[in-house]
Amino acid sequence: MDIHTLKIKLAQHLVKELPGKSAQKIMLIKPRNPIKYSSNSECANPAAVLILLFPVKQDIRFFLTKRTNVVQHHKGQISLPGGAWEEGEQLWETALRETNEEIGVRAERIQFMGALTPLFVPVTGFLIHPFVGWVDDKPETYPDPTEVESLFAVSVSALMDQNSCQREEQTIRDYVFDVPYFLLNKQKVWGATSMVLSEFKTVLKKVIDE
Repeated sequence: MDIHTLKIKLAQHLVKELPGKSAQKIMLIKPRNPIKYSSNSECANPAAVLILLFPVKQDIRFFLTKRTNVVQHHKGQISLPGGAWEEGEQLWETALRETNEEIGVRAERIQFMGALTPLFVPVTGFLIHPFVGWVDDKPETYPDPTEVESLFAVSVSALMDQNSCQREEQTIRDYVFDVPYFLLNKQKVWGATSMVLSEFKTVLKKVIDE
């Protein structure tokens, strides 16, 4: 399938019924013992992230960031560009603003393709709204050094590779977890980011298999 056709079909699938939580849960980290969180989805803080797709030759890629150790949440983790909603914004506008602030891509360059299923993250209290956007060629990037330690572009074909999904045991805040993760560009992508990418991968597989 050529890139133009894939882009059109992906946008069409993003307005259909989404795989939702069943696809997200593939990458859900699981504690050995139950954990009670103080936050719940009814009083969650809205946030938005962006899977920003762009063609490179016959491939499609998207950006991930490694967060610095001075940001408030998810220090040192691999994340999609994004952040907290601000008063007066539409959530798509939040995704665009945060992408511009974090990696310097101008909002006017980005085409809206669709949205994925919102994801509640109990450890932070955020309800993440994932969006998919498109730019027609690889954009210039200017990462914010206070938020982004490094920026890398991941091939969609690497995400689709079955061998990219792996598991390990981690101890986080004195709790032992079974942690599924994507190994992308030699980086372990886990937690909320991997759950968002899991649903995106499921949608994209449907597009490719048509």
